[in-house]
Amino acid sequence: MAATLKAGRLPGASSKRRRMNWTPYLFLLLPLALYFVWIIAPTFYTIYLSLTNWNGVDPIPGFVGLQNFERLFTKDRTFSEALLNNVRWLVVFITIPTTLGLGLAMIFNNEMRGGRWYKISFYSPLVMSLPVIGLIWGWVYHPRAGLLNGFLQAIGVADPPGWLGDRDLAIWAVIIAAVWRQVGYVMVLYLAGLKNIDPSFVDAARVDGANRWQLFRHVILPLLAPVTTIIVVISIIDSLRAFDLVSIMTRGAQDTQVLANFMYIEAFNNYRMGYGAAIAVVLFAISLIFIGFYLSRVIRDELEY
Repeated sequence: MAATLKAGRLPGASSKRRRMNWTPYLFLLLPLALYFVWIIAPTFYTIYLSLTNWNGVDPIPGFVGLQNFERLFTKDRTFSEALLNNVRWLVVFITIPTTLGLGLAMIFNNEMRGGRWYKISFYSPLVMSLPVIGLIWGWVYHPRAGLLNGFLQAIGVADPPGWLGDRDLAIWAVIIAAVWRQVGYVMVLYLAGLKNIDPSFVDAARVDGANRWQLFRHVILPLLAPVTTIIVVISIIDSLRAFDLVSIMTRGAQDTQVLANFMYIEAFNNYRMGYGAAIAVVLFAISLIFIGFYLSRVIRDELEY
């Protein structure tokens, strides 16, 4: 009788376990549906729009194939200029904030008087929104009432430049504002990486007679390689999606166009949605290249372990 009851309970218990196995997938349904509606579907719709000449008003977009991309790469000087500015932004973002952030992290990793306040002062720009930073640096660069030109006049420079009005200086002035914000972020990431380094590695190198430079080059820097990879990828993505500072500080004038700003102007100011979508697709493709490189590196490192 007991064996019969036990046998009778087994199918129900097995069925219950099968039903419970679906529970995690049910919880994923809503997030996946939202991700599809807000990310996947708009991405494919943008790719479709990039093959049309839609102006945002006509009910049916006219299909033009690859004409938008052909014009971008062969006829549009503004696109080439915007792409070059993104490359400039990228090179500066990878080098200067990474170097300065690492240097500051090495300094503040040691106990020092007032070290916490120094860290806060360098990190505080990161908590500001980019439009606020754009307004602050717009005042710094103001040709008459700005902080920078006021300082230059105080030390004897009779005719300081108009930083945001000079075609040769404007893009670099905007990039400097972005670097000011990025340095603190890089510093915090490197500080976290330094705190995770096993002190035994440093002690062993010192016992072997390594000086400070050798300790940094052969021990600390290699151990910070994963952090550096993350910083470089984040810097690349941030440089490609640069938009706010250009819009606030110059509105894309004086040869300061970047791809995101150029896309916005073409799509929403000039009502050339198809052409703006083509710029967005190019920007998306460039981002995918760097993201794919990062993911392949992460997967390779995980497989090695």
